[in-house]
Amino acid sequence: MKRPNWFQVSGEGAKALGALHHYVTTGTDLPGELIHLVFLRVSQINGCAHCIDIHTRDLIKSGMSVDKVVLVPVWEEVSYLFSDEERAALAWTEEVTRISETHASDGAYAAALSFFGEKNLVELTIVIAAMNAINRMGISFRMKPLAKA
Repeated sequence: MKRPNWFQVSGEGAKALGALHHYVTTGTDLPGELIHLVFLRVSQINGCAHCIDIHTRDLIKSGMSVDKVVLVPVWEEVSYLFSDEERAALAWTEEVTRISETHASDGAYAAALSFFGEKNLVELTIVIAAMNAINRMGISFRMKPLAKA
């Protein structure tokens, strides 16, 4: 079944999500590569092909090695490839994205807070929430990845 282009159907809604995306990519003190790493992990958990494709390309373009990018889903097994900051962000990303299971546990919150501090943790959580919202639109309306066979 063909689904509509949600950008065209709800221009104001798309504009609002676009403004949120703009804020999280330009208005926080978090490093850009870290933001795209979080975007990729959220998208992998949610299964958004379009976003996985885009954020994988963004990370490779930023200079992240293909070896590291392909191992993001199993980052805990190859923790030596990821900085302390990346591991803390990925752990919190998984906690928040799977919130119906984790309820953002006190232990996970304390660990993330100790690394990021209050302001950056709030902003990281906004980054995670933004990508979760965008994933839901992309998946619901079957946005296609750029990848070609």
